[in-house]
Formats: sequence, C-alpha cells, structure tokens
Amino acid sequence: MAANFQATLLDVTDTVGPGPLGDTVRRTELSDGAWVDIRPGWMTGADALFEWLFRNVPWRAERRPMYDRVVDVPRLLCFYDEGEPLPHPALAAARQTLDEHYATERAEPFVTAGLCLYRDGRDSVTWHGDRIGRGSFQDTVVAIVSLGAPRTFALRPLRGGVGHRYEPGHGDLLVMGGSAQRTWQHAVPKTANAVGPRISIQFRPRGVR
Repeated sequence: MAANFQATLLDVTDTVGPGPLGDTVRRTELSDGAWVDIRPGWMTGADALFEWLFRNVPWRAERRPMYDRVVDVPRLLCFYDEGEPLPHPALAAARQTLDEHYATERAEPFVTAGLCLYRDGRDSVTWHGDRIGRGSFQDTVVAIVSLGAPRTFALRPLRGGVGHRYEPGHGDLLVMGGSAQRTWQHAVPKTANAVGPRISIQFRPRGVR
C-alpha cells in the first residue's frame, strides 16, 4: 500500500508532537448544549507522523451488516483499547495534553484511540453519533486529530437546522463535546474530487464508541 500524499510546505520540522492548547482553541457553541472546538495545525510534524502511521499501523479492512446484507467498511481501521500502548509517542503526548486541557469538561480521561485511514474520496463514514455506551445518555468529549489531506467533516443537528462543515487536515484538532454525540450527527462524506489519503485519530473516554 502506497500513500499518494501531498505534504504541506508549512510543516517542515524535525519535531513531531502536539502544540499548546489553552487560548489557541476556538469554540463554537451549537444547539442543545453541544459544542465543537477547533485548533488548526495543532500537531507539529503532522506530515511526518502521517507517513509513519500510514506505513507502520496494522491497518485492517472490516465488513459489517447493513440492512439486509454485509458490506465492506469504506475505510481501513485500527483500534487501541484502554491499556494498550499507542503506536507512536506523539499520540501518547497528544492524549496527555488533551487530558490536561479538558479535565474540567468531563469526569474521565481519554483512554482509547481509534484510527481510520481514508485512502481516497471513495472512503467515507456516514452520518452518525458516537452513541454506543455512555454517549447515548451522557455528555462526553471526543477529540479528533486529522493528518494528511484535508477532508470535509460535516455536522448536522438531529432536530433539523443549520449544520457546519470543516476541512481538517495536516495536524488540525477538532473536538466535539457536551451533548454533541446525542443531539448532533457527524460524517466524512464521499467526494468525486481528487483527494489524497487522510488519517483520523479519535480519542475517547471509557465506555464511548
């Protein structure tokens, strides 16, 4: 598997790891007690990290039941459960920084990391909320680091109304919190445009999938 990936000239560095958060984070209040935080360019050396994860993570394809048939999941996956070492020190440092910044927003630390590889515009994830487990009845925080080519990350309210669209990539951080998993949905839609590969890293607390 080879990456057809165009690095950004803004990320030429020998250092790989998260930057500061604090007042660099931009929050948007959504409806029904949901919110989303954005921190552009949070991961220093994001392109080098993308290349390392692309080549070294044991990516796997999955099949899942969908209505009356079993279909291929349109992306590659790798999941690191609670207690499992993360594949790169930069991810462990990112999780620690997120824990410190969001300690007052939720009762538990981030303990799992789900990695998704979107190989091109045909790979996607449909509209959903992370409502398996506590996300179905409690406020929670889910943090996503985007590496590689920017892709549309769309949000829409379950009760209808105006949604939001972001284009995270190259080390951007997007965090959903409050009631976002219960009252909003998010998606990475397919696109016919020529786009390079993207890796997303989703940090979640215990009992949220």
